[in-house]
Amino acid sequence: MRVNKKYSCLPAEEKGIHIINIRAIEDIGYDQHESTLLNSLSKNPDADCKYGLYFRDGKRKVDYILVYHYKKSSAGKTLTRRVHHNDSSARSTKQDQPLPGKGVQLEMRESEPHVDYHEDDKRFRREEYEGNLVEAGLELERDEDTKIHGVGFVKIHAPWNVLCREAEFLKLKMPTKKMYQINQTHGLLKKINSVIQKITEPIQPKVAEHKPQTVKRLSYPFSREKQHLFDLSDRDSFFDSKTRSTIVYEILKRTTCTKAKYSMGITSLLANGVYSAAYPLHDGDYEGENVEPNDRKLLCEEWASYGVFYKYQPIDLVRKYFGEKIGLYFAWLGVYTQMLIPASIVGIIVFLYGCATVDENIPSMEMCDQRNNITMCPLCDRTCSYWKMSSACATARASHLFDNPATVFFSVFMALWAATFMEHWKRKQMRLNYRWDLTGFEEEEDHPRAEYEAKVLEKSLRKEHKQKETDKEKLTWKDRFPAYLTNFVGIIFMVGLTFAIVFGVIIYRISTAAALAISSTPSGRSSVRVTVTATAVIINLVVIIILDEVYGCIARWLTQIEVPKTDKNFEERLIFKAFLLKFVNAYTPIFYVAFFKGRFVGRPGDYVYIFHSFRMEECAPGGCLMELCIQLSIIMLGKQLIQNNLFEIGIP
Repeated sequence: MRVNKKYSCLPAEEKGIHIINIRAIEDIGYDQHESTLLNSLSKNPDADCKYGLYFRDGKRKVDYILVYHYKKSSAGKTLTRRVHHNDSSARSTKQDQPLPGKGVQLEMRESEPHVDYHEDDKRFRREEYEGNLVEAGLELERDEDTKIHGVGFVKIHAPWNVLCREAEFLKLKMPTKKMYQINQTHGLLKKINSVIQKITEPIQPKVAEHKPQTVKRLSYPFSREKQHLFDLSDRDSFFDSKTRSTIVYEILKRTTCTKAKYSMGITSLLANGVYSAAYPLHDGDYEGENVEPNDRKLLCEEWASYGVFYKYQPIDLVRKYFGEKIGLYFAWLGVYTQMLIPASIVGIIVFLYGCATVDENIPSMEMCDQRNNITMCPLCDRTCSYWKMSSACATARASHLFDNPATVFFSVFMALWAATFMEHWKRKQMRLNYRWDLTGFEEEEDHPRAEYEAKVLEKSLRKEHKQKETDKEKLTWKDRFPAYLTNFVGIIFMVGLTFAIVFGVIIYRISTAAALAISSTPSGRSSVRVTVTATAVIINLVVIIILDEVYGCIARWLTQIEVPKTDKNFEERLIFKAFLLKFVNAYTPIFYVAFFKGRFVGRPGDYVYIFHSFRMEECAPGGCLMELCIQLSIIMLGKQLIQNNLFEIGIP
């Protein structure tokens, strides 16, 4: 990590906060002129801005957008800048040159009081941050003349030299001039592939990227010293939109704002409300009659539409538009959905077998036989009466549908299916890694996170190390011990909270069953089990959905305070915490019904009680399997409908 005074926001004698902007790579041989970056180019009236994808000159492409809310000052559209000096506590102001597109000139108003200091602070931090972005080589243009009142936009463009510099630092693999032929299959295998392609042609997406490739370009990590290896005849299209937005986002994350002590990049500014949003633009519109063909329109027609649900996904186009991580996710989702088809077919066959043999099941036949009717002990004390075993006939017959000899075969089949799915996905992933040039990707992209570098710099400044020794500083387990302790205590507390909620639902089931048992209506007394089970499962579903969202946010916060060094470490720790908490949250009530319910009831005359008042609940005479099926159905289908459809489709 290098510390460069060139990217400090204030002169050395004016800095009152000990944080310095960090540049991940030195700009070799590039001498930028602020006049060329900040000079407002005149708008060409004949320029076609193409749905706002370009700056006012119609030439420079918008690679990223920063959105902010602002309030016009009542002091006549004036801004005051306060700079702290070491020699005195007096405040002075200076006039800044505005960004292109900014129609408000900054004036010096020392005696004018401010109406909202909070808004002024946000404005100062935006100006400082945008100045640092300009020093990093980006070109900015402000746009506050929008239809939405009080919302401003900052358009960001990365020039060619910045793209080359960052691509070299990130070690992005770019296609070279060297091309090679991909070996094609021959003989019988070629005929089989051609037959399969003809059969599956109706379900293939109509995109060019989905067709088999015969020629492939050799990729190589980009280097400014080896630009002759790459085809730079068209510089505008050499870095596609996805790569340009990725590069700009990396700069946004690394660029600091010294107004917020020890905060790093755009993530902190978004969290503090300095900016309300940051995002790249789409490549064009997808609706209308005169819309030019673009990847977004093609994806909407061949992928993001309910009418093409039966088709294969255009994974290569998804990767081209959204990036490798999103592409791999949807590739996994497609393989998983495809592999679920044989599993669902076998499951339906097993269920139909249970329906066909339900009349031959001896245990349910004996329970339903009125001649062998057995009187059972009351299910609760004082209020419940004796009952006949034949009243549980319907439950026993329904349990056979899901618990028959064929389910043993189905369990073995699913174990083999899981192993087959994993091996199939590994092969698919390796093919995509080769096709998308992701081999060696993890080793090459292992860069420290901006938050980690900030913590290291904070530690070095506390120890008052010399500048040349800053690179040797790193975070140890002692530095992370408070975070580790917080993680341990937090996870234990949340797991205990989940157990407490499940225990509360158990108390609800027992008390509700006792209350319904003394109901004056016969229908209420006859449907005690169904009513208690259904309402308890719905309560579990609501609690699980709420805690899923809460645990997801807490898992991210616990991972952030650990300050992992790399993005890979951050994702691994986040996945572990989120999986642990959500697994306990979703499956604790299911595990209780499957393995614990009815095991600790006791016997007549010596029942087990909770709080010396509530008797432990029992399973139905046919077992707890039917209740487990109801619980699984409501929870799984409810989570699928509410979380995957309402949250991901309905709300957006």
